[in-house]
Amino acid sequence: MDSRNPLGEIEGFASLLLRLRREGIADATLLAALEETPRSQFVPPIHADLAYSSRMIPIECGTFMEGADLMARLLYQLDLKAGQRVLEVGTGSGFAAAVMARIVDRVVSVERYRTLHAIAQQRLEHFGLRNVALKLADGRQGVAGEGTFDRIFVAGAFEQMPRSFVDHLAPEGQMLTGIIKENGRVVLSRLTRIGNRFERTDGPELPYLPLVPGVAARI
Repeated sequence: MDSRNPLGEIEGFASLLLRLRREGIADATLLAALEETPRSQFVPPIHADLAYSSRMIPIECGTFMEGADLMARLLYQLDLKAGQRVLEVGTGSGFAAAVMARIVDRVVSVERYRTLHAIAQQRLEHFGLRNVALKLADGRQGVAGEGTFDRIFVAGAFEQMPRSFVDHLAPEGQMLTGIIKENGRVVLSRLTRIGNRFERTDGPELPYLPLVPGVAARI
């Protein structure tokens, strides 16, 4: 399945759509954004047949891309709306940023790997998504000079609650991130800003790894 096989793209999305509806995910705006973002164009060609599967997909720089079902669930959990500003930590393939950009007002996405940053930039330009700002940086402390965000999505895990992000969230803003529990498991945590503190709710396990500090020296 790739850009030269539109039928495969259609069939792949239709299969994903059925699985999501069985889970109760019926947000028409999100589903439309997913359909408008051909996922096979965000995976390495060798893995194009896995684009709409639930399997994790290896991508450049020794990283991975979430399975289609998990990515859709995470985006659904973000409760994205028109007019929002979103910060993403971990651009990866650029797929999540592309989907979010079709819904919200602005997306700022931070990536530590130069290769991933460059490839994602090319993909977003290809689709004409001009409301996304990609930054090559260490996103563990957020980003400076960008104001506050209604939603923050971190594609990685913190060892403890990232309190430094409170100031990056607008009042009642929400952050989704992985938090490492005492037994080493990573769970999805929803952090809602209440005044100058977080209210935290933990959810299911995630296959995320701890965030790596700094910007990659070579790749």
